[in-house]
Amino acid sequence: MKVSSPAFNDNSKMPKIYSRFGGNQRPPLIISDVPDEAQSLAIICFDPDAPFGDGFYHWVVWDIPPDTTEVTNGYLPEDATEGITSWGSLGYGGPQPPFGTHRYQFTVYALDTTLGLHPKTKPKKVYQAITPHIIDKATLTGKFGALDIFDMR
Repeated sequence: MKVSSPAFNDNSKMPKIYSRFGGNQRPPLIISDVPDEAQSLAIICFDPDAPFGDGFYHWVVWDIPPDTTEVTNGYLPEDATEGITSWGSLGYGGPQPPFGTHRYQFTVYALDTTLGLHPKTKPKKVYQAITPHIIDKATLTGKFGALDIFDMR
């Protein structure tokens, strides 16, 4: 399985529009080579560099149909469920690092089931529900730093 974005390359800087300093838009993701046996997809955007706790969840979405090939700021399949983030709100909450440069890992999971979880399920609980059902996964990492707020893009 593969995940990529036309907005940034793996392990490169994310444009400001995808941060809370910019437009707080979901970056476009292209998903390919999903295993035939997948029943659904899930996406988690996680910042392992967050200074407090065990990282920070910026986006948690599940029950995405397995034939989905693209997710954008303007498009998320109707059956998908966006959950609560570490910001405490539903949907995407982009980067806003207090200092330094952080990594934002967009991991797409192919699952052997659908989850049917309530949208307010905490991110760690969603990850626990996903874990035993993972068939395959792919990660795209974007970087964003506190000084990137001054970037005019």
